[in-house]
Amino acid sequence: MGAGGVVFRAERVTKVYDTGAVKVQALRGVDLALREGEFVVLLGASGSGKSTLLNILGGLDRPTGGRVFFRDRDLTRASDAELTRYRRDHVGFVFQFYNLVPSLTARENVALVTEIARAPMPPEEALERVGLAHRLDHFPAELSGGEQQRVAIARAIAKRPEVLLCDEPTGALDRTTGVQVLEALVAVNRDLGAATVIITHNQATQRIAHRVILIADGRVLRETLNETRVPPSEVDW
Repeated sequence: MGAGGVVFRAERVTKVYDTGAVKVQALRGVDLALREGEFVVLLGASGSGKSTLLNILGGLDRPTGGRVFFRDRDLTRASDAELTRYRRDHVGFVFQFYNLVPSLTARENVALVTEIARAPMPPEEALERVGLAHRLDHFPAELSGGEQQRVAIARAIAKRPEVLLCDEPTGALDRTTGVQVLEALVAVNRDLGAATVIITHNQATQRIAHRVILIADGRVLRETLNETRVPPSEVDW
């Protein structure tokens, strides 16, 4: 990993959800920096606040307190329209469930993004990058879970995002297909240079990252640099 510039900076970020009867403090003063080309695993138990943090970084949610910067842009001061443009132009999302359109082929699902992106790669190239050049014209129902998730990754990277945010991308998969998905994400990070964040509760996954951030009870508990990364095929599941 090269020492790239800082893509994200979070400063004392808090998030409180007011459910009426009770206030839930999801984040309790998070400081975080993410660099260009970095592959980061956010590790934590369910309810630790990691998904909330990812949603704030991706412009899907706003913090209650603190500030979040994308490069020099203060996302906490952005309007709804500015956040929409930010998500469209700069961020790729991959979720646990693939959110593919059942009536569209793999190529057409990816094209949904390339039609609105500023400088997209062709859908065929995006699918080739995740090892699905031979499945362009297959519908989601004709694809395995791992293949569907790789279509979702192709859709996310087709806009050439500077940041790729992945929330439990292998959570619904068995080991074999999960490894294929992680291999696709590692390759995309390496080849395209997108700063990549993966949320997981699977501790074994941390070995594939440049850096691991452990989150517990809405706080960053510790950060660990991996001097040696292992390929996804060597990760115990």
